[in-house]
Amino acid sequence: MDKLGKIVIVDDEAMVTKTLSMLLGLEGFSNVMVYNNPIEALDFIDNNEVDLILSDFYMPNMNGIDFLDKAKKIQKDVSAILLTGYADKENAIRAINEIGIFKYIEKPWDNNNLIISIKNALMQTRLKKELDKKIKELEFANKKLESYSKNLEQTVQKRTLELSDANSKLNAIITNCADGIVLFDQNYHIIDLNPASLNLFGQKKEELLSKNLFELIVSDSKRFSKAKLNSKEHLFLRNYHLVNYAKDIKIPVEISISPVNCKKDNFFVAVIRDVTYQKETERLRDDFIATLTHDLRTPLLATISGLDFVLDKSLGEINEKQNNLFSAMKKSSEDMLGLVNALLEVYRYEAGKTYLCKTKFDVVKLAEESLDELRPLAQKTGTNFVLNSSDDEIFINADKNEIHRVLTNLIGNAIKHSQNINDVKINIIQNNKDLKVEVIDDGIGLCKTDCERLFNRFSQGTNSKRSASTGLGLYLSRQIIEAHGGKIYVESELNKGSKFTFELKESINDCKVIL
Repeated sequence: MDKLGKIVIVDDEAMVTKTLSMLLGLEGFSNVMVYNNPIEALDFIDNNEVDLILSDFYMPNMNGIDFLDKAKKIQKDVSAILLTGYADKENAIRAINEIGIFKYIEKPWDNNNLIISIKNALMQTRLKKELDKKIKELEFANKKLESYSKNLEQTVQKRTLELSDANSKLNAIITNCADGIVLFDQNYHIIDLNPASLNLFGQKKEELLSKNLFELIVSDSKRFSKAKLNSKEHLFLRNYHLVNYAKDIKIPVEISISPVNCKKDNFFVAVIRDVTYQKETERLRDDFIATLTHDLRTPLLATISGLDFVLDKSLGEINEKQNNLFSAMKKSSEDMLGLVNALLEVYRYEAGKTYLCKTKFDVVKLAEESLDELRPLAQKTGTNFVLNSSDDEIFINADKNEIHRVLTNLIGNAIKHSQNINDVKINIIQNNKDLKVEVIDDGIGLCKTDCERLFNRFSQGTNSKRSASTGLGLYLSRQIIEAHGGKIYVESELNKGSKFTFELKESINDCKVIL
């Protein structure tokens, strides 16, 4: 298994190597070596077979590119991943071309993407070694063939038997492979399948041939785009489901697609893996985190209540220094409680355990209430509010508390990122039965890359600087809007501000009586 491969982590910061080592340990990688000095790491690599090297770019004794260059000269088949900052992107790309590193990953990295990259890199190393082994076997076979050149008929017969045996082994591997293997053409039509695929689909082979693969494998959130298929690149799909019509169930799967180029026709091979067990494991992990987070609320609430008694002098007089200390402790506890509550809300949405309580209410009035709440924060930064609405009253059918949460989050973010003494505009637009709400600021803005990841969990807006936020606000806002059947997105340019928009389809209610 690839998880048994030997991994070497090299970074001059002990905290980074410790963090990576713990992360890999949690993911089941048991053979991990860490070094804070590249020279010591090279000495280890010179004396031990290694499958993967993770190296930082900036190190005091030797930079990451030079280190990986020397390491690959020692072990040519070892895969290498370079950890680098955004500013060193060009150097990382150069390293891919010149040294042949597997991939570069920008800091701060996403743990899920890092683990996937590590697994793929280990797989690449294993395949390289297997390829070298096969090449050596072929070289040996060629020499053997030359030695039997005087007896061509006998040699041909022997090689025919060997090829037949190899073909039988290959057929045995495909037939007995636990993962589904499907061949399909450029129009997604299925050409051939292995038995594991038939078990997954729950149909006979003749029933599946010529069917559209991506009508049987679907995603709840997106439709597979034909533009993704490329005759030269591999493709990995997550969060897809395989439809088993025989059992009337959807099976969560991960799919690896690779092109197969032939002289006559080009086709693709898809390896389909059932990840039901992994999904269940993730659910159990999330349940544990949610339970732990929930249990943290009680002591935090008790701490805040106790500090309130101290600060209002119910327990006796306190001096100014004590008051400042206890106030800071209360603020920290309240911040932690806010994080705990945000984590719980995120979990509830992801687990499908949050149910919307829809009522009819005036969204214009709700926006005004949100602005009143945030006005003290705006006054500190000199920010002005400009509320525009296509009507004095716009009644919608939605969960009032959750829409209030989204409005407060978007407007609060706009205040934080606006330049001093400027406007934050809120546009509420009614289009027949559809509602559109825009929150516009003229702040620092975002680049295209940051916009694409902005609504992900724990995303803090930008790679260019660190943020003190939890990275859950916009992620939770996306969950809320999507739970309403709507969509939320951002349009932004660096130093030109941002416009956050959410849309709710068929949400306008003509009745102006609040129930």
